[in-house]
Amino acid sequence: QVQLVESGGGLVQAGGSLRLSCAASGRIFSISDMGWYRQASGNQRELVATISRGGSTVYVDSVKGRFTISRDNAKNTIYLQMGVLKPEDTAVYYCNAEVYGILNWGQGTQVTVSS
Repeated sequence: QVQLVESGGGLVQAGGSLRLSCAASGRIFSISDMGWYRQASGNQRELVATISRGGSTVYVDSVKGRFTISRDNAKNTIYLQMGVLKPEDTAVYYCNAEVYGILNWGQGTQVTVSS
């Protein structure tokens, strides 16, 4: 079992920046890939970015060049540095961690970008 706790969400103006954090606890030695997803009101949850244990990253096209995912294995934490935020980035952001093919989810953190 892996527990994930996100932090760092909030309200920001368009063009601004935020950094999200996700701290993992529990069976952390079993975690392979970790990532961030988001779900806007009325929409399905979508991938934002993932990072492997070795640091390989994948981004959805809409955030490339604006967001950076990083991972600190010593702290069992991943981060999402978000820049040049747009109103369409408004969503609940969820952290996940893959353990033996099973996705574990955090509770989510709200990010609201005002125009």
